[in-house]
Formats: sequence, C-alpha cells, structure tokens
Amino acid sequence: MKQEIDKKHRILILGASGFIGEAIYKELCSYFRTYGTYRTDNYGFDKNQHYFQYNVEEDDIFEILDIVKPTIIVSALRGNFSAQVIAHAHISEYIIAYNAKLIYLSSANVFDAYSKFPSYELDKTLSHSMYGHFKIKIENLLLRMPKKQIVIIRLPMVFGAQSPRIKEIKAFLKEGLPIEVFPNLVMNVTTDTKVTQQIHYIINRNKYGVFHLGSNDLVHHDDFIKEIIETISTIKPLFKNVYTTNEERYLAVLPKNNKLPKHLQLDSSEIFKELAV
Repeated sequence: MKQEIDKKHRILILGASGFIGEAIYKELCSYFRTYGTYRTDNYGFDKNQHYFQYNVEEDDIFEILDIVKPTIIVSALRGNFSAQVIAHAHISEYIIAYNAKLIYLSSANVFDAYSKFPSYELDKTLSHSMYGHFKIKIENLLLRMPKKQIVIIRLPMVFGAQSPRIKEIKAFLKEGLPIEVFPNLVMNVTTDTKVTQQIHYIINRNKYGVFHLGSNDLVHHDDFIKEIIETISTIKPLFKNVYTTNEERYLAVLPKNNKLPKHLQLDSSEIFKELAV
C-alpha cells in the first residue's frame, strides 16, 4: 500500500537536477508534495509537472515561490556566486513573510582556512577559497534569520554510485589518465544516500540549526581514493600526488552539538559497501 502523502509540507528543492538535489527529490517525493527546479532543457523534467525550469542568473525565484508556495525550501543550487547570493536574499524575504523554512546545503570549505583541526558546528568560519567565501556569505545572511526557520548543512565530499566524483574516476581509469590525490589532506566523507536520509529526518523532526553531516571517522584523501578504485575497478590506476602543504591539512566537519541518532551516522567504510554493489 502506498503511504499517504504528508499534506503538511510543500517542499521545493532548488537544484533538483544536480546529483544531490535529485537524490533529495527521490527521497522525499513519496512522502511530501515535492517540487524541484532544473536549469538546462531536459525532456524528462519538462514533462514533469513538479519540475520548474530556473536559471539563477536570469530568472526571478519569486515567480516559482509564488506558484509552489513551499513551506520548506531545500537549496542545493549551483551556478554563479553573486546570482546565488541575490536569490538567497529573496528566499530569506519569502521565508520571513510566509513563516517557511530553509534547508541550505553548505560545505566543509567554509573552514578551509583552518587546516590544523577538524571543525565543529559552532566554530568560526574562515576560508581562503572563492567557493568557501561565497558559502560563508550565504551562511552569514541566514544566521541573521529567525533561528527556527533555518537549517545549515555543512557537507564534506559526497560520494555515491552516480556521483560526479566516481564518474570522473571511472572515466580517468578508462582513458589511462592520472587521478589527482592529496596525500596530506585529512577529511571526512559521506554518501548521497545517507545525506538524503538525514535531511528527511531533519524535516520530520522539525530540527533547526547547523548540522555537520560527515562520517564519524577521518580518512586520508589518497588512501580513500585508492580504496575506492580497488572497489570499483580492476584497472591499475595512475596517480598524481598534489601537495598543497608539508603538514597534514584537515578539511573535516564533525558534529558535537547537533548529533543525529546512531542509525543516521556513518563510517567511511560504508561508502565502499555502497559502491561495491
């Protein structure tokens, strides 16, 4: 028996044609009235009444908000940074006006200037990269909003059978191209499957605040990528070691304040299990 769709939420996923956005849409659409945006012409999405074409650089987000009237917006947008900042400012106005909620997918890169330790939810953000700067800008905009209406999710590297990273590794192996690894980088990781379950839980339990959704354990980038290749392929890989510093550099987001229940936590080894299927 198909379960009843929960009428209490109308969910709009911005960037629902991307790898993570689409995974979130698939996780939520059987449970809530779920809508998504996609950027480039795609016959599959064009036919789907629940998908709206939206180009962050050219279109006004208000038009889609007006049609969908979401109670929860999940932002997995990609694209021009300044256009995204403007879009999120508009989303913030909508959220306050309609007492809605925003779940914003941020990144471990908001801490990429702190390389000596892993980062926790309440640590101060500081970045040396363009991408990290931009994510911090939007986080800061959201942190000024009413607390209960905002969820900031900081993600480490996300892997999954259909993830761009895995597809790229497979393509490089096939073409005999060297795969870049960062031997001094200590990080944590996650899968699209786990992230979507975690977001579902956050919606169901009406959680708010900052969440660090990475694996409980830390891994070295080079070891991790080598193990992935052993899991998915028999081809002998070529590696290109990239050293950005002489010391170990951390880019890991660990939870301290907002821990999710045990069944929603993961260890990096789960990723190999998922890829081996």
